[in-house]
Amino acid sequence: MRIAVVGTGVIGASWTTLFLSYGHEVVATDPAPGAEARLRAAVTADQARLTFTTDLAEAVGDAGFVQENGPERPELKDEVFAVLDAAAPPGTVLASSSSGLLPSRIQQACAAHPERVLVGHPFNPPHLIPLVEVVPGERTGEAAVEKAMAFYRGLGRQPIRLRQELPGHVANRLQAALWREAYSLVDRGAASVADIDTAIAHGPGLRWALLGPFLNQHLSGGAGGIAHVLEHLGPPMEEWWADLGTPSLTPELTRKITQGVADELGGTAEADVVAARDALLTLLLDAKNRTDHL
Repeated sequence: MRIAVVGTGVIGASWTTLFLSYGHEVVATDPAPGAEARLRAAVTADQARLTFTTDLAEAVGDAGFVQENGPERPELKDEVFAVLDAAAPPGTVLASSSSGLLPSRIQQACAAHPERVLVGHPFNPPHLIPLVEVVPGERTGEAAVEKAMAFYRGLGRQPIRLRQELPGHVANRLQAALWREAYSLVDRGAASVADIDTAIAHGPGLRWALLGPFLNQHLSGGAGGIAHVLEHLGPPMEEWWADLGTPSLTPELTRKITQGVADELGGTAEADVVAARDALLTLLLDAKNRTDHL
């Protein structure tokens, strides 16, 4: 398939790596000066099937799928999707990687074919993390949703379909809930930034990498499963909910978080942390792929 990648920053470059690694032809486009050089430096797959153009309409003119990755600015999305709507073949899905804008808002710029517009939100880096959140808008047709789900599955991804449009979709909302309490714990002085990262990375995060929150809770209930957990631990859990913090990102809290991260890194280069993270992530994904049940 010929895939158009619109916007070639961190997310766009990662999508390009994934698409190329699965044998697709990719035409990438980005108006920023030096974008092609940065893209080619970032892509780790064979680039024989990669072409680049600064002409947006040309990039999508014969594309079988479009993955848009521009900045989260509504007015810019309007400009981009107006061109995509006019230039891409009518049956081609227009998927946005947007983590914040809702697809119904994006569709407003598409007078001709709003029914093929949806959000296909990845997790960074898309070429490694399997999750893709497929979010249809008010005018998205079922055919476009099914095409997108099949397309992402064909790339070895794990797409989920959202039944409602929500700011942040699903996974980012779950992350935000955790971040809110993590920031609150730092704000009240209950734990350091490093301690909170340790608590997740060496505690529940290990189980979350294998099973989701509901199945993990179910397994903690023994023979009685999640019904037993909710019967016996439900009331204490509601007490914990009531005690969760509602922090504000004041200058002081921002300083604490920023300094805490710097202390945790201890001078280690962020590029080294990213490389180590991706290496471990690759090993984990390989192990999961060899296990039929997880």
